[in-house]
Amino acid sequence: MRRNPVLTVLHRLAIGLYIAFALFPLYWLLKVSVTPNDLLYSEGVRLWPSRTSFEHYAFVIANSEFPRFFLNSFIVSGSTAVIVTIVAAVAGYALSRFAFRGKYWITALMLLTQMFPLVMLIAPMFKILSPLGLTNSLTGLIVVYTAFNVPFATFLMQSFFDGIPRDLEEAAMIDGATRFVAFRQIILPLTLPGIAATLGFVFTAAWSELLFALMLISGNAAATFPVGLLSFVSKFSVDFGQMMAAGILALIPAALFFLLIQRYLVQGLTAGAVKG
Repeated sequence: MRRNPVLTVLHRLAIGLYIAFALFPLYWLLKVSVTPNDLLYSEGVRLWPSRTSFEHYAFVIANSEFPRFFLNSFIVSGSTAVIVTIVAAVAGYALSRFAFRGKYWITALMLLTQMFPLVMLIAPMFKILSPLGLTNSLTGLIVVYTAFNVPFATFLMQSFFDGIPRDLEEAAMIDGATRFVAFRQIILPLTLPGIAATLGFVFTAAWSELLFALMLISGNAAATFPVGLLSFVSKFSVDFGQMMAAGILALIPAALFFLLIQRYLVQGLTAGAVKG
């Protein structure tokens, strides 16, 4: 059947407008980051500055504590993503393959943890972490981020395991393999797209999290980059150029990470939606 050319044009126009709307904040971020200080307020609103400069990037890299914030965020996000993915893979496999007493209530409790506003949990989390000496530390942030990301990551991995036929591991166990060997050598390689999707979700969630990092971290030694961005806001002014440059630099790791796992990420987000 031939498509109506008018509908085709409107469809592509709508997609183009959506893409422009989604990318406009990134464009404006880049535009302000390369605008010299003397032109930030003198030129008014322009699509692109009459003169560009990388002075903001130079200041952020050489004269600010952004490298430390960047390293802290990378340690916290990477550690959280790896720990959560391992725990979620094991838990998701157990929920998918085994029937045991209390399974329904465990699933319900994990789902219940996703229903509470995070603001309600700041004070209890602080009371728990403070006697343990985990406030104002990267270890404390990793513990908190792991606790809040495991439930959703488990559901994500469970849905992916549900889409893998049980016959594969049962055939391996008939041939003499233990369940662990069947899981490690047969099922686990098939879950690479799901693992990539879980890694991507958890890494992004931890990389951009601000609320707990702001409440649990004091000082710059253990601050992550979302908290570090606030250092460009003073009592009487905001260094927009430096803040935007730091934001652009902070986007690079996440962009590279998703570029590396893009193929697996798309498969992982869609494979669990269809069974059979």
